[in-house]
Amino acid sequence: MRTVGATRYVTPLHEGGSLPAIVEADDDGMYVLKFRGAGQGPKALIAELVAGEIARAARLPIPEIVLIELDPDLARTEPDPEIQELIKASAGLNIALDYLPGAVMFDPLAAGHSGSGPSPRLASDIVWFDAFVTNVDRTPRNANMLMWHRRLQLIDHGAALYFHHSWNEYMQRIADPFTRVKDHILLPFAAELEEADARMSKLISSRVLEDIVALIPEVWLGNDAVFATSGENREAYTRYLQHRLTQPHAFVQEAIRARSQLV
Repeated sequence: MRTVGATRYVTPLHEGGSLPAIVEADDDGMYVLKFRGAGQGPKALIAELVAGEIARAARLPIPEIVLIELDPDLARTEPDPEIQELIKASAGLNIALDYLPGAVMFDPLAAGHSGSGPSPRLASDIVWFDAFVTNVDRTPRNANMLMWHRRLQLIDHGAALYFHHSWNEYMQRIADPFTRVKDHILLPFAAELEEADARMSKLISSRVLEDIVALIPEVWLGNDAVFATSGENREAYTRYLQHRLTQPHAFVQEAIRARSQLV
């Protein structure tokens, strides 16, 4: 995973609890930066990284994710005191997604009327993925999908992996069927959930999950009193995801059940 340095704060994006912003980086690229000092702090960044890279491993469309160094001196040129404080609180390593100029939010109603919605295969793969990583934030109220050059792009996974907000007995929640899949924006399009289960289970292996968790920066770990070291914290993520991958997948059966009540 690449690391870049933020060189200019361009503009805030008035969407999402993480108070993202468009920034320019030292590779001349533009990125949507998620601040470590906002919202749920490092845990939102961990979820963004881990869930996003699982999506990439599953061959789902997602912008490039980079680690991004934020210099607190950037706050000096910002007139807004709230932005100044956010930059200072997020000094150091943050996360960002490649900025997609001209992209628009996915509209399921427009897609349904025009017949331009995602294919049953893609919709089913995305529903499977979100159920696996327990992503509660892909609903009609907040699609978190962009249309860019007529292709879907998945964004904003900071609300995934919600088990890590309370590590007590987290292993007992591995078989969580994820009942909130009933609210998934793509569930009406997802007609191939069983096929998606077979496809995705082959693409996402225990080794893939271990390699993805290894990408989490050390500085984001070790903030929970239940872990003696950051290494224990990292191992807990790996253990949870690897065990959740094992069959049978209650979350798939729950998605199938929820969809049967829609059609």
